[in-house]
Amino acid sequence: MFDALPKPAPVRIEAETPADAAAVEALVLAAFGPGRFAKTAERLRERAGVAAGFVARDAGKVTGSVRLWRITVGKTPALFLGPIAVASDSRKGGLGADLVQACLDHAARVGVDILLVGDMGYFERFGFVVAPDAQLLGPVDRTRVLWRGEGSPVGLVRAAR
Repeated sequence: MFDALPKPAPVRIEAETPADAAAVEALVLAAFGPGRFAKTAERLRERAGVAAGFVARDAGKVTGSVRLWRITVGKTPALFLGPIAVASDSRKGGLGADLVQACLDHAARVGVDILLVGDMGYFERFGFVVAPDAQLLGPVDRTRVLWRGEGSPVGLVRAAR
């Protein structure tokens, strides 16, 4: 009789720690390249405070990350999700979805809604809808400004600390 091979430990989603910062930055740079610095979403993140961050760990190595940033839409406090980055050899296994779910769970715990710039085809399954009246400073495809929360947000999107 053969002994069963030990199963690898599952990938774990955990709160990001300060020790993860370099690994997260390397992951985001590998996923998006330096072009990300020209995007409106990145300009917003540069001014916003981090509300929460989550990492995926596989055998102790950071293989995915996502952050939530403090913003307001008009006068409504919200969280701005992104970027989601997953190591190239860990894609297609649902890790990005697990990271998004960690953000949704956090937002539900703190009672704040979420805005992001992303692909409706991907985020619709999480309950996101287009937010036509949320206005970002800078160029952005308005069909990619998405909201998950009460009502429909109206007003200028600003960074919050």
